[in-house]
Amino acid sequence: MPALITFGRILVAALFIYVGAAKLFAIEATAEFIAGKLTIPDQLGPYVTQVQTMSGMTVPQLLAIGAGAFEIIAGLMIAVNFAVRFFAVILMFYIAASTFYYFDFWNQAPRDNARTVVDALKNLAIIGALFIIAGYGRGPRKTKPAYADV
Repeated sequence: MPALITFGRILVAALFIYVGAAKLFAIEATAEFIAGKLTIPDQLGPYVTQVQTMSGMTVPQLLAIGAGAFEIIAGLMIAVNFAVRFFAVILMFYIAASTFYYFDFWNQAPRDNARTVVDALKNLAIIGALFIIAGYGRGPRKTKPAYADV
């Protein structure tokens, strides 16, 4: 059983590594996608200007780099079995937030939203896999089964 868990964990991690690398290799396209969905509150305007001036990049570009790097790091940590629960939980929140902000199928016409609904359901399935990874943790429990009281 642990070999199957390890194999499944590596397959889930491969998804995040690939998607993160794709974001980093296509920063402009990712930044354009983020810019189409991002709204910066007026209260953050002065801070956003400072960050853009210091970095020489726009906020969507910085977010694209940050998201890509985070996905690669989290995927690698899950693949190598280091801080698995932490990164699985953080990825759950990340995917839930990105699904809410970027797959707004509830604002689309029923015929136009089929692909978006499928993408949101895929993200929900990935969150389910991350729950399993977080629940299982680093490996098997040696003292007693996880569901002995059920």
